[in-house]
Amino acid sequence: MGNSKKKRKTKRNRKIGYNSLGMLAIALVVLVLLGGLIHESRNLRERLAVYDAKAATIEQEIENEQARTEDIDKLKEYMQTDEYVEEIAREKLGLAKDNETVFKKEQ
Repeated sequence: MGNSKKKRKTKRNRKIGYNSLGMLAIALVVLVLLGGLIHESRNLRERLAVYDAKAATIEQEIENEQARTEDIDKLKEYMQTDEYVEEIAREKLGLAKDNETVFKKEQ
């Protein structure tokens, strides 16, 4: 009977050894996965920062284009006025009103 007690202890010790080895393997796998997740998290944060910078740049470009569109609309309205027509007639065509005296530079 003494022999059977030793066998039970040996089996129990083997089970405990296998359990410890299994737990160690699982812990190692979990640590490797955790390290991978941390690394990917950093990469994602870096990419997010780059995308945020691009978004800010694009928003600034949109604001600039909206301001430019407003300027073009104002110019379009001004070009439809009589004042603009008179200005162009004076500058480009050299025309004057009846009661105006025109002075020209000598070259």
